[in-house]
Amino acid sequence: MSDLFQAAGLTPEQPRPLADRMRPQKLDEVVGQDHLLGPDGPIGRMIAGKRLASMILWGPPGVGKTTIARLLAHGAGLEFQQISAVFSGVADLKKAFETARGRRATGKGTLLFVDEIHRFNRSQQDGFLPFVEEGVVTLVGATTENPSFELNAALLSRCQVFVLKRLEADAMELLLHRAEATLGRPMPITSEARALLCDLADGDGRYLLTLAEEVFALSEGKPLDSAALSKLLQKRAPVYDKDREEHYNLISALHKSIRGSDPDAAIYWLARMLAGGEQPLFLARRLVRAAAEDVGAADPTALLVCLAAKDAVDFLGAPEAELHLAQAVLHLACAPKSNAVYTAWKAAQAAAVETGALGPPMHIRNAATRMMKDLGYGKGYAYDHDAPDGFSGQNYFPDEMPRRTFYEPTGRGMEMRVKERLDHWKALRDKRV
Repeated sequence: MSDLFQAAGLTPEQPRPLADRMRPQKLDEVVGQDHLLGPDGPIGRMIAGKRLASMILWGPPGVGKTTIARLLAHGAGLEFQQISAVFSGVADLKKAFETARGRRATGKGTLLFVDEIHRFNRSQQDGFLPFVEEGVVTLVGATTENPSFELNAALLSRCQVFVLKRLEADAMELLLHRAEATLGRPMPITSEARALLCDLADGDGRYLLTLAEEVFALSEGKPLDSAALSKLLQKRAPVYDKDREEHYNLISALHKSIRGSDPDAAIYWLARMLAGGEQPLFLARRLVRAAAEDVGAADPTALLVCLAAKDAVDFLGAPEAELHLAQAVLHLACAPKSNAVYTAWKAAQAAAVETGALGPPMHIRNAATRMMKDLGYGKGYAYDHDAPDGFSGQNYFPDEMPRRTFYEPTGRGMEMRVKERLDHWKALRDKRV
């Protein structure tokens, strides 16, 4: 029975959502998290050993974070106290800690469950530390965001972080079987529509049960096929936060798929980001970067294609320019790869820092005035177009700096010819030195 509905003054006879009616009453009823809750899982071992440490539960929506916290409190004999970082401030935290301290004085412990704990700022997170250290509360925080980015290191050092998984197909199917048992009748949908229903839920058990309840309520007799189910239910918006971890995960997936020469994966991640509402101009900027970093001189046209896609974004906007981004992604993924330009630039930057006080050799300095010419500026400079083979082989590094090789073409794509030229010029330079 839901404590939330009791707190709201609702009786068991009053209607409650299917997901609430099916809330697990024991830890072994929680689906899809056996890696944590099973006998060999870290939380399972805690319960078996009758010790419960403070923890952070990190996972996507609808996988059981609140339910697990509630059942842990019950199993450990602790009072369950819940606050949400979305609706709570410093005053609410102080009240919760005071209540827990008073409860402790009577010999009763408190499990403080903090939903969306990453919403608290750094100072508020620091406020948990003394109460966790003293054992006034056993803290269980829930977050959908990467704790490494969103939570203080001091708080993380006092909590164990457990990663909850999105529900897989077998777990989703088990939830549907339980829903049918709870309602006392089979779902009025075909097997194909049943699979579609699980796809629409996208690993979110709570959302799956919400959809299932809607199907039970709205269907009329004849089992629904996939087409009828799609009309009945609205498509769920993709899970994508443009300013949080999922943003960085997906752009990383796109960039690395391009680098790995997998056009199918690359265009899939592009479609995922655009479906999630990513700004096309951001994607165009990243593609321009990839053109230089991962393709480089192996296919110089890649940069031109990406810049043209950027121009199309500026000129056409979405959704028309999405096709141009797709063309650029496929061009990059299919192009020969070379990071030689990127490597050369990083090495040249490091050398520039090391030798930043050295001037150019006198023979390539510009003699802009008579005095500069008298000082030897430009003396001995060889005009390469007049040299044999159009190549003088002169030194262009500072006199005090040994010659270094920064750019080493790979021999892939257009760099094969570049490498041949550089090898030829090196042989001429070595001969003329």
